[in-house]
Amino acid sequence: MSYQRFAYLYDELMEDAPYDEWLNFVKTSASKHLESGKRFLDVGCGTGSMTILLAKEGFDVTGVDLSSDMLMVAKEKAEAEKVNLSLFQQDMRELEGLGVYDCVTILCDSLNYILTEEDVKRTFLSAGSHLKTGGLLLFDVHSLHKINEIFIGQTFGSNEEKLSYIWQCYQGDLQNSVEHDLSFFIQNGNHYERYDELHTQRTFSIEDYCNWLKECGFEHLDVTADFNENEPTEESERILFVARKR
Repeated sequence: MSYQRFAYLYDELMEDAPYDEWLNFVKTSASKHLESGKRFLDVGCGTGSMTILLAKEGFDVTGVDLSSDMLMVAKEKAEAEKVNLSLFQQDMRELEGLGVYDCVTILCDSLNYILTEEDVKRTFLSAGSHLKTGGLLLFDVHSLHKINEIFIGQTFGSNEEKLSYIWQCYQGDLQNSVEHDLSFFIQNGNHYERYDELHTQRTFSIEDYCNWLKECGFEHLDVTADFNENEPTEESERILFVARKR
């Protein structure tokens, strides 16, 4: 899956994303469960917004993403903010040669782009191969409720002067999956240029994720929802996991 032109629009679309809450989730989880160490691997780092925030908090962070376009934007942002980042283009299912870390993060629903049980397990194993024993895996996913009741069948839009978009959500071919059909209209002088992207996301039950973590050498420590300390309910939208490598 290539982000293509989407990479350069991503930060504008994510302007209101809860980065501070993701950061608090990481800091709180690390403080609670990580005995020592500040070497972090941010997988699916995208344009580097979270990676840069973690680096500014004093973590030694390496970023990984599949999209070279996303990484180019991340590099430009890090240089502009005078943050030193190591960035690598790799598939989260096949991480290799990146060293050993105290914590691996897969945030901003990046794991929802992994569409099969087999590939979710491959991702967990791949992350585990870069974690020290006792190291943490932190990730979040869309809930079943959000995919099936909030996304599917909905249309979202924005009519700004320089960037407008239409975002339509359809039932995907796989169970509990959604196709995001995005059309962007970007001002270029006196006319607008159109760019189209199709993104597919899928989620699984909390029980599935916990069972697969166990199969892949982890013990799950915390499962919470929507950036609070409460257990998930049927109407929770974002599920957050904390797991430790055995």
